[in-house]
Amino acid sequence: MEPLDAAADVHALIRDVLPALAPSAWFDSGTSEVVLPVGRSEARASSWTVLERCAREPRSAWPRVVDEWVREVGDRAFLAVGEMELFGDVRELLRLRIVPKLAPRDREGLVVVPAGDHFDAMVMIEHPRYGGPLTKARAGLLGLHKLGYVMTNTHDRELADVAVRDQPLLPGRNVRVVTKPGSRYVSALLSEVDQFLPWPNKHGALVGVPCHSTLLLYPITSSAVREVLPVFADVVREMHADADDPCAPGVYWSHGERRLTPLPATSNVTGEFATLLHVLDGSDLR
Repeated sequence: MEPLDAAADVHALIRDVLPALAPSAWFDSGTSEVVLPVGRSEARASSWTVLERCAREPRSAWPRVVDEWVREVGDRAFLAVGEMELFGDVRELLRLRIVPKLAPRDREGLVVVPAGDHFDAMVMIEHPRYGGPLTKARAGLLGLHKLGYVMTNTHDRELADVAVRDQPLLPGRNVRVVTKPGSRYVSALLSEVDQFLPWPNKHGALVGVPCHSTLLLYPITSSAVREVLPVFADVVREMHADADDPCAPGVYWSHGERRLTPLPATSNVTGEFATLLHVLDGSDLR
């Protein structure tokens, strides 16, 4: 059975048990949510979870499943409102953290969206003791639905003071370092590397994000990138291995419309990047 096939009967069961289990709560049929007033606040819980659970059980088990879910939601509601009182306006604490693409089972239940083909954007609660990844259940109970402001929070409160410096990589070849020691969010600039590169930047850049506090960039302006790539890859790999908060061990080519293409650790490349190298070999730039 599909969850939606059980909706009418399960919602009726929810309405039946609410007066006994949560007398102050009510069921919002417009949004299919249980609304639980707690103090001066309210928490909301979507019925989708209990619909999925009931769809996996025989109909005779539905009253028990609904009963357990309503009790669970009630317990979580009091915890959520306690968090709201602890945090104040929790929206002020939300941040965006870029992580390597998560496996489906790891992203289940978290507020995560794709950030290109190779990374995910994970919403975090930034709190030294009670923070961590924002779960869908926690977001629902805290009334956190539209989260477009999270990137603004991250920029304004975590990334406004990143340091940018050039550091020798090979004789006459520098790597650009974008860093904020101890930060968990510099990796969020992965989609905005163009702002740290010379302009115009026709051929893109090598990009490494060995840890969440540091980006490494090498603007591609000549065929010297052949010699730079293996050394750049070694540095990224070593920093990743030594990092307290590692992100990704590989090297990417940032180009086009914020595209990131993984590159091997040697200059023996194929595809678009190989074509670029041939173009650079024939240019006057060295």
